[in-house]
Amino acid sequence: MSSYAIFLRGINVGGVNIKMADLKAALKTLPFDSFSTLLATGNIVCTTSLSTAEVKALVEQRLRDSFGYDAWVVVLTAERVTELVAACPYPPDSPEQHTYVTLSSDAGILQELSDQAARLDGVEHVMLGPEALAWLAPVGGTLDSPFSKLSAKARYKSTTTTRNLRTLIKVRDEAA
Repeated sequence: MSSYAIFLRGINVGGVNIKMADLKAALKTLPFDSFSTLLATGNIVCTTSLSTAEVKALVEQRLRDSFGYDAWVVVLTAERVTELVAACPYPPDSPEQHTYVTLSSDAGILQELSDQAARLDGVEHVMLGPEALAWLAPVGGTLDSPFSKLSAKARYKSTTTTRNLRTLIKVRDEAA
């Protein structure tokens, strides 16, 4: 039995609005021994005997069938989320900056994103592993930051999702 964190991409933004009660109802018949939703941004914690790839495929298909949108998720073991939070060199909160972690289901795409970010002026980021990179954005300027604009490109949509480090810590704590 493994514990997983499932990060949904693109819900409750851009016209895809899913109430957490509806999300729970859609997922309740999946072969999870337990699951819970966290926050309104689409973070799920579950335990199951399924593999990471099986969890990803099942959740994406259920979201597509239930809510009619092109759903993508990133699935990590609870242990890996703990490791990524510990590896992040940036603080979760600062009066000047927010720390974000971009998660990916495709290591090659994430490396490409990191390589592109390295070419941008003033973008501080660090790879935490093949599935995550941390980056900083000024308070009040996240969406206008160069990295945010880069990572919002359609090329990265199906394989990446971003969470504030504080959110990742909450997911870690729930999955523990």
